[in-house]
Amino acid sequence: MLDRPHPTPAAPTLDPFALAKALSGYHFVDGGYVPGRNGKTFAVVNPATGVEVARAAEGDADDVDMAVQAAARAQKEWAKVPARKRGALVHQCAALLKEHQEELARLIALETGKALRTESRVEAGVVADIFEFFGGLGSELKGESVPFAPNVLSVTVREPLGVVGAIIPWNVPMLLMALKVAPALVAGNTVVVKSAEEAPLAVMRICELMNRVLPPGCFNILSGFGPECGAPLVDHPKVRKVTFTGSVETGKIVARAAANKLVPVTLELGGKSPMIVFADCDFDKTVSGALTSMRFTRQGQSCTAASRIYVERPIFDRFVAAMKSAVDNMVMGDPLDEKTDIGTIVSEGQLEKVRGFIEEGRKTPGATAHVCSAMPNDPALKKGLFIQPVIFTGLTSDSRLVREEIFGPVTVIAPFDEAESVLAEANDSEYGLAASLWTNNLKVGLDLAHRLEAGLVQINQNLVVQANLSYGGVKSSGLGKEASLEAMLEHFTHKKTIMVNMG
Repeated sequence: MLDRPHPTPAAPTLDPFALAKALSGYHFVDGGYVPGRNGKTFAVVNPATGVEVARAAEGDADDVDMAVQAAARAQKEWAKVPARKRGALVHQCAALLKEHQEELARLIALETGKALRTESRVEAGVVADIFEFFGGLGSELKGESVPFAPNVLSVTVREPLGVVGAIIPWNVPMLLMALKVAPALVAGNTVVVKSAEEAPLAVMRICELMNRVLPPGCFNILSGFGPECGAPLVDHPKVRKVTFTGSVETGKIVARAAANKLVPVTLELGGKSPMIVFADCDFDKTVSGALTSMRFTRQGQSCTAASRIYVERPIFDRFVAAMKSAVDNMVMGDPLDEKTDIGTIVSEGQLEKVRGFIEEGRKTPGATAHVCSAMPNDPALKKGLFIQPVIFTGLTSDSRLVREEIFGPVTVIAPFDEAESVLAEANDSEYGLAASLWTNNLKVGLDLAHRLEAGLVQINQNLVVQANLSYGGVKSSGLGKEASLEAMLEHFTHKKTIMVNMG
């Protein structure tokens, strides 16, 4: 790490407010904190109180060039480090992140409004696990011996792509950054990350911590807005791979820009994930699974959220009542309070979007809005971006609430009578990221799992992204895979053929 003064404490801290303030105004480039070249900053607001907790550097094309040039210089030497050694260093980073796990959990809760106990600690733990997992895969960067001719040795080798540009969202920024950075580094690439403007702090702290282990320039992070910072990163001539998680509309822009340079791109673009519940399911387990599947503790801000739930008619009314009762028992409040189950929406703009969908649903003839839980009564939270979860029934399949990604605590539950009809309804979507089936008839479950148009299908569970399980969607949900060995090999290396004529 370069010998630059660091504004942040070396040891883990449990004061997220002080840490947020210390992180203000910086990017992290070439092994150290650097202020933005234009001097501009923007507010980072605690969504639970509406109070500004930090100011992030507002990156532009000059900052992007500085970071990419540093990454390009570092990549030449990083690629020469033996793959297992690179993996060992990434594994060492994982150990350091574990030491700072509680610190990172509190910081991400402060900037995103995600509840500490139910969401933020989980994300902080999974981040360390992802770096640990990929750190052990260095020896898997293998080539092949290819039969060609008796006097010709023909082999393939895996080589890094170069500088990777990574753009991440705000809902689980630490997790999604880890899924991009870990395999890229182990494969021999260097990385420049553009953080989400709503959540730039925890990911920057992770970058700083990892730079205590990694050579300068291998891992760099910029904060800023899409047009001024994200677009120049995608367009930079020395960025040889782009990986993006976000909306379909922005993903298409990124893909077009990458295509203009003929560089590979990985896109994870969201979903409208169906959950199909059969009458023979384990009822209590399924209701509990629906709470997890809908990510209510994250205010539904998840691309795998089960925002379309189809329930076999004999148990439909019972299931809706049980769901409402379960969500009613969840406590909404201060994200940093251990008693809180549900935190906030991340931003005012996102809150207004969710409210718009809810109002549209309320006005739909025949629809019923089952409003759940209760708003917090703490006066300190009166300006917080809280909203009660809503379960809708009575909406038809052409409703926008059924077809569009809301990214809020809103789900639609509809009855079904036959497996074939519910399969057709589940597949009638532009998205294809994830789906779940809940039944004790595994023959039915496996048959539908094969025919559901989704990249990840789970039966009798709906876990969040896990290291070692291939994750990625079909249709408008994106291109490519993350979280697995396949992701590292296919998306962060290229295969070179070498032939030696020995005749």
